[in-house]
Amino acid sequence: MTQTSPRRLPRGRHALSRREVERLHRDRLCAAMAAAMAENGYVGTSVEDVLKRARVSRQSFYGVFSSKLDCFMAAFDKASALLRHRLEGAAEGGGDPLARFERAFDAYLEALASEPGYARLFLVEVYAAGPEAVRRRSEIQQELAAALVGLMGLRGEKAAFACQMIVSAVGAMVTPAVAAGDMAALRAVGPPVIEHVRLLLESGVLEN
Repeated sequence: MTQTSPRRLPRGRHALSRREVERLHRDRLCAAMAAAMAENGYVGTSVEDVLKRARVSRQSFYGVFSSKLDCFMAAFDKASALLRHRLEGAAEGGGDPLARFERAFDAYLEALASEPGYARLFLVEVYAAGPEAVRRRSEIQQELAAALVGLMGLRGEKAAFACQMIVSAVGAMVTPAVAAGDMAALRAVGPPVIEHVRLLLESGVLEN
């Protein structure tokens, strides 16, 4: 995914099907939404701002989305899919539970750092978008906690609850850095979190 302004699709007849054109418009509009909000926030971003960045007509926008919120939710899902893809890649390979966690957590931080627009959308602007977006954010956090349990090979309710706390705490810790656009501060979250997880494993709080 890219946040740069894409070229307009060629006018007239071309080889793309209508479904493919709609998919391309959707991708362009989601990227434009993320880029616009990185500068102006959710409240300060209008449909017109998104159209200008995506170089898509208003008619094409409403052929894909019903509203700004609808476009935001699609962009949010794009951000979630990107994050999952990075974590799935990091999950491949062996190692003990701490090594697997460290690999996945590093991938998480790098995903946020490499896609600042989507990161801000996912972590900051989601709260300005309203209850539907916040509910979806909560669902994603629960999914990440469950994935963390599986990744580390943990079991038991105590471990599952600890993973929920880790995911929630990490979200709270990285959000200020993402909001400020401070990638150094974002990456600096890594070592102390990894050390804390090591202590939790050694103490038996995270049973495996």
